[in-house]
Parts: sequence; structure tokens; C-alpha cells
Amino acid sequence: MIIGERLRALREQKKMSQGDVEKRTGLLRCYISRVENGHTVPAIETLEKMAHAMETPLYQLFYDWDEPPKTPRLPKRDAPDETAWGHSGKDRSALDRLRGFLSRMDERDRKLLLFMAQRISSQAKG
Repeated sequence: MIIGERLRALREQKKMSQGDVEKRTGLLRCYISRVENGHTVPAIETLEKMAHAMETPLYQLFYDWDEPPKTPRLPKRDAPDETAWGHSGKDRSALDRLRGFLSRMDERDRKLLLFMAQRISSQAKG
């Protein structure tokens, strides 16, 4: 099911109008209409607002049943892969320093850094 159709179905099930959702979320009614009609794909933050406004758990926007899906049982790994980069030695030290730097950056600078790294990486491949 397309997310817009699901949002409309949940809203109608709750006997709410688009105006009710507008009042509870601060989103414009025309935007809500565009989402419900499939003209706009909302960000996850917007979906959270809409789910909260309809007093519905977020997972129900993506899942049709009352209970959340069961988490699959994944096989356990005995030990970390010792051949992975950053597992030990100088690589581990460099990875720890990088983690420290990234944790102190604000979100905007971190996104810029990752964008630049992706651009450099794609140029190096081409």
C-alpha cells in the first residue's frame, strides 16, 4: 500500500478531517492532501508528526496488523571479523580518532563532510 493511501485510511478510520490533522501537526492542509494523493513523499519526521496527531504508533503506517512485526532471529556471530579494517593496530587507532572527531561535529558539518567524501570517492573510481 502506498503511504499516502495508508495515511488517508487511518485518518478516516479515526474519523478525522485533514483540518484536524493540520491543527494537530502544524502541517498545511494542502500538503496533507498532496501526501494522501501520492503527489508528495513525506520525510520520516513528518510521518512521525502525522502518526502522533492520529494517536497511532508509527509502525502502523507501514504495517496492517495491530501487533508490531516480530523481530527475526538472526544468527549470532561468535567474534568480530578479525580481518575487518579498524579491528586492531594503527587502523583501530585511526578509526577511534575519526569517531571522536565525528561525535564532536554538529550535524550540518558532518553531512557536509560525508557529502564531500562521497564526491571524492566517486571521482576516484571514475
